Parts: sequence; C-alpha cells; structure tokens
Amino acid sequence: MRAYWAQVDTRFPQVEEVFEDVMAEALAVLTREGVDAYLEAGRVIGKLGRGVEPMLAFLEEWPSTAKAVGESALPAVMTLIQRLQKSPNGKAITPFLQTLAPVARRLQSQEQLQHYLDITLDLKTRTTGSIHGHHTTFPSPGLPEFLAQAPALLGQLTLAGLKNWVEYGIRNYRTHPERQKDYFSLQSADSRAVLQRERHGTLLVDVERKLDLYLRGLWRDHDHLVPYSTAFDEIRKPIPYYDKLGIRLPDVYDDLGDVSGIDRYRATLAHIVGHRRWSEAQVADNWSPFQRMAVECFEDCRIESLLIREYPGLRKLFLALHPNPVADACDPETTSCLRHRMAMLSRALLDPDHGYLDTDLLDYVQRFHAVMATGKSSTKDIAALALSYVARTRRQSDQFARVHFADTVVDYRDDNRQLWKFIEAGDEEEAFDEKRRIEPDEEIRGLPPRHYPEWDYGSQTYRPDWASVYEALHPSGNAADIDRLLAKHGALAKRLKKMLDLLKPQDKVRIRYQEEGSELDLDVAIRSLIDFKGGATPDPRINMSHRTDGRDIAVMLLLDLSESLNDKAAGSTQTILELSQEAVSLLAWAIEKLGDPFAIAGFHSNTRHDVRYLHIKGYGEHFDDDVKARLAAMEAGYSTRMGAAMRHAAHYLAARPADKKLMLVLTDGRPSDVDTHDERLLIEDARRAANELDQQGIFTYCISLDPKADEYVGDIFGRQFTVIDHIERLPERLPQLFMALTK
Repeated sequence: MRAYWAQVDTRFPQVEEVFEDVMAEALAVLTREGVDAYLEAGRVIGKLGRGVEPMLAFLEEWPSTAKAVGESALPAVMTLIQRLQKSPNGKAITPFLQTLAPVARRLQSQEQLQHYLDITLDLKTRTTGSIHGHHTTFPSPGLPEFLAQAPALLGQLTLAGLKNWVEYGIRNYRTHPERQKDYFSLQSADSRAVLQRERHGTLLVDVERKLDLYLRGLWRDHDHLVPYSTAFDEIRKPIPYYDKLGIRLPDVYDDLGDVSGIDRYRATLAHIVGHRRWSEAQVADNWSPFQRMAVECFEDCRIESLLIREYPGLRKLFLALHPNPVADACDPETTSCLRHRMAMLSRALLDPDHGYLDTDLLDYVQRFHAVMATGKSSTKDIAALALSYVARTRRQSDQFARVHFADTVVDYRDDNRQLWKFIEAGDEEEAFDEKRRIEPDEEIRGLPPRHYPEWDYGSQTYRPDWASVYEALHPSGNAADIDRLLAKHGALAKRLKKMLDLLKPQDKVRIRYQEEGSELDLDVAIRSLIDFKGGATPDPRINMSHRTDGRDIAVMLLLDLSESLNDKAAGSTQTILELSQEAVSLLAWAIEKLGDPFAIAGFHSNTRHDVRYLHIKGYGEHFDDDVKARLAAMEAGYSTRMGAAMRHAAHYLAARPADKKLMLVLTDGRPSDVDTHDERLLIEDARRAANELDQQGIFTYCISLDPKADEYVGDIFGRQFTVIDHIERLPERLPQLFMALTK
C-alpha cells in the first residue's frame, strides 16, 4: 500500500484518509496494469491545480466506471480531461468526474461511453466563447450544468435523444449564456419540452433486470446484456449479436404496432438463445454471399420453429415482427430481388397462412417442414437444403446494383456471425480479455465504498453517487465495561424485565366463538345445548381455534457518533457519549431478552468523500462479549451526514424478512458536515432519505438529544421523533421508547 501511495504522489490529506479504502475497490476490479494506469491518472489529475475534488472524485468513481465499461476506456476519459484543462473549461472537470460512474453504469459499454464523450466535447467546442473569434476566452456556460444533469438525462433518453436534446440547446442558446445555463440545467420550459419530445420507446437499462429473469426463468440461460446506440452509424445500422463478452442489443426499442418494446427485446433474446442452443458454426471460405444468405435464412427459421415447439405463443410474436412482403412488389427486370425472395421464403416457413403461390417457394417450404419433422435436424442438414434452393432459384438479375429493400429486414434477428468460421491465417490467434483478479499475495483492507445519491433541494434533483460510505467492523474494547454498566442500572433492569415479560410472545392464544375450529369450546357448547333443550336458538359458534402470538420485527439502531457527543451533558458529570453507551447497552439487553433480530451501527463523516459506517452488532450475532467489546470502544468524532448513513443502514434492514422494520436513529444534533455551507442542505437530504425508507416499508423514528431539535427534527421525521431534554434520563427512556414503539 505504501508503494501505491508513493505512485499517486500527492499531499492532499483528504486523499490520504480514504486511499486504502478506494484501493480496496480498485484491486478487486482492475487488473494489475489497470491499477498502474489508475494510479498514474490519479496522479495527473492531482497535479492539474484544480484542488482535491477532481482527484477524490476520480479515485472514488473510476473502479465502478471500469467495472461497467472496461478499464480500456481510461485513455478516452483522460483525453477529454486534458482537452477541458487546456481550455477555459477547467472547472467542468470536477462535475464530469463526479457523474462519470452513474453515466457509465447507464451506458454499459465503452462504445456508448465514447459517444457520450463525443457529445460532451462537441458541446464544449461549440459553446466556449471568444472575443476575437480566434482564441477561446470564456468557458461554456452550459457544460458544467449538462455534466451534472447527465445521469438524470440518460435515465430518460437514449444517446440519440441526448444528442438531439444537446443539439437543440446549442443551436438556440449558443450566444445567450444565462438561457444556456437554464436550458442545460433543465430549468427552462423548452428544455423540459424537448426532453419530453425525445423520450420514446423502452430503454434497455430500464428492463434489463426483467430480461435477465426472462433468460434465466424461461430459457435457463444467462449472459451480460450490452447496449449499443443506433444513432451514430449513418451508413450501416448495427444489428443485435452475441460474442464472448455478452449479448449486444439496441439501447432502445420503440413499440411496433401492438408489440411493446420489451416484447421486441424478448423476441430478440429468444432468437439468440435458440442459436446458442442448436446452431453449429460452418466453414464459409468457399461459399458465395448468396449461399451464406440462404443458409442464414433457413437456419433462422429452423431455430424459430424449434422455439415455437417449446413455446407455441412465440409464433404470434415472431409473425407480428416479421415483414410480410407482397409477392409482386419487386420487378426482376430492373431490380435485384434476392432479398425480397428470401424475405418471402422466411415468412412462408413460419406462417402456415402465408398465401404465396410461387412454385419453388412452396416446394422448399414443404421440404423444410419434412426435414424438421424428423426431429431437431441440424445446421448442416439445413445448409444442404439452402444450397439446393440457391442452385434452383439463381437469376441473372440478382447481380444488379439496384436492390429491393422494402419489407425485407427482420430486425429482431441477430447478424449470424456465430454461424461462420474461416480457415484463414491468424484467425486461431484470438485475443481474450484478461479477467480481473486479485493476486493471492495482495491484502485487501476493509470493504469497497458504496456510493449513494444526495438530494439537492435547490435544484430538486439527486446528485448521483455523491456520498461515499466506507463500512468496517467497529474496533473492540473491554466487554467487562458494559457488564459494569448493566450492573449499575440493575434496578432499572428489573423494572424493564417486568415490561418485557408482558411483551414476550406467547406460543398459543385461543380464539373462541368459532363456527369451525380445531377443538370444541366446552363452555359455549354446554350453553348452546341448554338453549337448544329450552327451545331457544342455540349459538352455533361452539368451536375454538388457536394462533401463534409472535412478534416479527427487525430493528436497526443507528448511532450518531459525531464530535459533539464528547460534550458534557447538562447537569451531569458524564459526556453524552457515555450516557448513550449506557442507554444502548440497556436497549440491546432488552431487545435480546425479547428475541427480536436487531443490529447496531454507528456513523460519522468527514466530507461527502468519507462517510464512516461502523458495524457494532450484526443481525446474526447475539448480544455477547464480542458485541459488548465493540460497544465499550465507542468513540466520537467528525460530523453528521445522516442521509447517507440512513440509506446504507436501510440497505441491510430492507433485506430482513420481517413484517415490521424499525430504524431508530439516536442523534444529538442537526445533520451537518464541513463541506456544506447551506445548513438546510443535509437536513433536506435526511428528510428525503426518511421518505425513501418509508416507501421501502421501513419505519424510522428519531431520538434526539438536542434541546433545539424542535427547529429541524420535525422537518426530517415528521411526527416520528422524541426529544429528550434531560439527557441523564436517556438510559431509562430509550428502552421504554422502544417498547412503546413495538407493542
């Protein structure tokens, strides 16, 4: 690690504090060459004279960027940074790096990222101002705003839509700096209108999880789905395909008639899965383009016929997407009708009601179905049939330069590159990407950081990947210290035990007065019999059943461990930290007695780049000496970035299988940090985090030790808070509050 630090060659203390943690993620993601390039790039960015922010952003964001698009994208990223540095747009480097990782995760391929970099460079070049028209003098007003909004824009637009949206802004506001800012920050009405106009179709990134489940569940297959854009290839549009790196699909599919975009993705994936199951590569060196086209057509139809056998409903989907060429639409006297004939044949092989009358077509449809009737057939058998079809139907006009294309493109099919192999020098020397790995002798300390968004109430948008949370196991102390604290509060523990006995779940509870039940309720049955003998209508509810009276609650206790906890509590000789330690120990003892699964964690922060999350007790641990030792070693320091800590705690709590999920936040002050000057910023972010948790079914409740908490705590937690003015009573009040919340 010292060698890595020397390679970075920086004296920024903020970088030194998080360096081991970011290196842990880098070593897990990057190859050894990638790590060297990563450190060298970090060193270069640190020497730009732009302060610590660009360097911190790069060191934190690049490993997850490389994981999404590949570490070979680094030279292109550094080229753009150098172009920005050499222009008046040096201040745009920081927002570019801060949003690079979420942009890369949205684009998912190096090709897509390069298109994004080209759009950025074009915006920079065309909106950077000049006095005399020769040397650029003024920075682009809209570039930093665009870079900050890029993740949100790509969440709604394809790269083609983004390109059109940017082009509109450049064309209309290149000479209006303030309007340009409003446009690229999504503040102006026409900016939002153009955005809405460019939104269309089903984005691959939005349905990627559904498609992955579709592959696994329906086809028992799985691969990485890599999007590509169709907006930047004007001569030849890309076609879906698959290779060793994954399945390549368009980044967006529009609805086509009654077929939705996601169903178009499903049709493409089904076709590709069929090739992966049943197709075999053929040697293509001695075959003409016409012969190869015919083999591909017949093999595509064989694959789809086998898919339809497995799921008959696919026929309707394939035919809805397959073109239906008109028989006499192509004139063979003036035009090459080769593609037209192949499209008609493909339609006829799949559609029993095709309606075509061509003799050769009907003959080969019959031959195809005869071959398929023998079983699954094979690529070799189908290729022989295709070559026979070529020999019979070849025409002189097939060589004409004018080609009929209308209704001949079957766009859900891949490009069939996997069907062919070539016996040529050099083809056997295939290069494979080196898998990222960790060397056996490398030691990784801690866990890689998790990046969380932060709410900017000014712009009413999220800042993506804004806060970096580093988690670790809390250091240990002397467990006997906690035992002494529990003994000190022995009288309170006895009172609490009586309350706990009332809350403990009972194994069985009788439910009486049931018409149907597991056993007879004798008291009610005798009373009903007496009524019957006396001529009155008897009560038919003479049975009873039982239910288990249990508690299904998961609890997360989140402790603010900021510097202010070292202050002495008013009217007490103890610090707030010591009183919190006693209260948490008693609460943990009480929850352990109840048997509810619970976890304890502490947090503090030193800017958004360094939010520390310390595990004190996990859900799988009992309140034993190991946990007590960590609790005994509690220390306070730094600041209170509450929103990021709440989101990270929810990451663990949301995964618990419980009917009720409760997060208790124990804090002594308002959310704040040294890198924020607006005191409302982190309060609003914490409020947003509490709303997010509520949507996940997590009930948040705050116990505040700040006498002035009424000024802000209600803004964050609504009515779900308690302010404890007399902090010395915290050990008594905290367990009582918990029991009141979980009755």
